[in-house]
Amino acid sequence: MVAVITAYILIQADVGKATTVAAALRDMPAVVEAASAAGPYDVIATAQTRDIDELARLVVHQVQALDGVRRTISCPVVHL
Repeated sequence: MVAVITAYILIQADVGKATTVAAALRDMPAVVEAASAAGPYDVIATAQTRDIDELARLVVHQVQALDGVRRTISCPVVHL
C-alpha cells in the first residue's frame, strides 16, 4: 500500500486573480480539486502527495510560484 498525504491548501490571492489561480492549480497532477472561495482565503485546493516532503515541494515550488498567489497555508489531513 502506498501512503498518501492529503492536504487542504488555503491561498490568499491578489485582487482579481482567484479564478486564474484556481484554474492553474487544476492543471497540477497532485491537485485533486481547486475552487475560488469567499472569506479570508480566495482559493482552496485539495492535494494528494506520496509524503510530506512532496507536499512541501508542491507548495513551495509550484503553488507559491503561480502569478497572483500572495500567501499559502497547508493543512495536512489527519485521521484520529
